Amino acid sequence: MGLFRSGGILGIADSALEFALAASEESHPNEYMGILRGEDARTLGLDEDGTVLSDVLVIPGTESNPVSATLKTSMVPNDLRAAGSIHSHPNGVLKPSDADLQTFGRGDVHIIVGAPYGKDDWQAFDNEGQPIELDVLDVDPPEEEFFDFTQADIDAELREDEW
Repeated sequence: MGLFRSGGILGIADSALEFALAASEESHPNEYMGILRGEDARTLGLDEDGTVLSDVLVIPGTESNPVSATLKTSMVPNDLRAAGSIHSHPNGVLKPSDADLQTFGRGDVHIIVGAPYGKDDWQAFDNEGQPIELDVLDVDPPEEEFFDFTQADIDAELREDEW
């Protein structure tokens, strides 16, 4: 069962990293923070066991300023796909602060991105704050299931309601 198979975390989807870099740049000079969500690599077309960090969740109620960002923990989804966090350091320092280390206990991977928010302006860390290598993977993001219906489905349901 489990999302995190023996292959562990294989990398981050290019689209997820690009999103986080753009969101961080848009939030500048304030910090940005989001939750990393993982997806089984096989559902993304990879032929290996493990997890790909496929999404960055923007959490409602997140507060930020130039030196910190705080998530409203009651708004964080409680599911098995939460894999870590991603946040920015507007000063460009790609090392976790003491406050960062206190939040690294939840999840396996934590990413810090820094100004000027280019494709190489980030570093991944384990939950103890040690730098780790993390591949950037060119995978298609998972299909959304929430709105998995067509206009024909809507029309059919409306016809049923007319009877």
